[in-house]
Amino acid sequence: MTRAKVIGAGVAGLCVATELVARGCEVTVFDPSPRPGPHACSWWAGGMLAPFCEGESAEEPVIRLGQEAADWWERQGARVDRRGTVVVTLGRDRRELYRFARRTEGHEPLDADGLAALEPELEGRFDRALHFSGEAHLDPRDALRHLRERLEMAGVAFVAEAGDTDGLTFDCRGLAARDALPDLRGVKGEMALLHQPEIRLERPVRLLHPRYPLYVVPRADGRFMIGATQIESDDRRRRVRSVLELLSAAYALHPAFGEAELVEIGADARPAFPDNLPRLVRRGETIYVNGLFRHGFLLAPALARMAVGVALDGSKPEFWHEDNG
Repeated sequence: MTRAKVIGAGVAGLCVATELVARGCEVTVFDPSPRPGPHACSWWAGGMLAPFCEGESAEEPVIRLGQEAADWWERQGARVDRRGTVVVTLGRDRRELYRFARRTEGHEPLDADGLAALEPELEGRFDRALHFSGEAHLDPRDALRHLRERLEMAGVAFVAEAGDTDGLTFDCRGLAARDALPDLRGVKGEMALLHQPEIRLERPVRLLHPRYPLYVVPRADGRFMIGATQIESDDRRRRVRSVLELLSAAYALHPAFGEAELVEIGADARPAFPDNLPRLVRRGETIYVNGLFRHGFLLAPALARMAVGVALDGSKPEFWHEDNG
């Protein structure tokens, strides 16, 4: 039986461990923190499995490989809501909706009545929208907890230590791996978690805006994840300006968000390479799995499959980078 170590228990590490177990490997996961939590970049994710919407600015592999994600998460037993994504814009920013439609695929246009039928809460608020029916979403925190519990039941050992790289090792440390991957950079993302049980949305809604586009992702019990920011920085401090922009945009989407309870504000830095695409880098018996940028839950399943294929089959898949150091 092949023995393997995984360093890092964020979404990349847990997906790699899952693929290793599926191939019959004995796996140990090392992470200084005993459980998924706010220390991990994955904790602050939106959980949108939205490859077609991401195609507005992302490269082709994100669209193609991201279409595997919803099926993969469902096979692991995670709850995946397959109700698509709605994209809207305020009347004065109508050109943003047209631009978004030109740059993406997999959508159908909606008029005011079509939008109201899909999302009654938005009736009368927008007269045009796009519906990406093939997209999905999940709750990242629930998904991380579920994946870890499933791995523990499968016999995977979780060790609250940093771990070493002796033997076959998958390094999934995110930005902490800059000691070995110096061209990684941090891309800061900020989010707010609101509680407003008077609003019911069935699917993520993206509100386009020239300066600060917004996405609202429904979660259980009347909670909503509000996110938007993408800042070239690894500074994890929460900024007043970003919070004001998030909350102002949420209010523009629906005034009832003005009465919502502000449950949580969070920020973290996502690891990215210069081209914003992930990489697999092998040095000796260590394979670095990194650079998921803003596509952690969307691309981690495909990247994990490729990483395990490199180790067990000797393949050189997409995103493969030869050791340069």
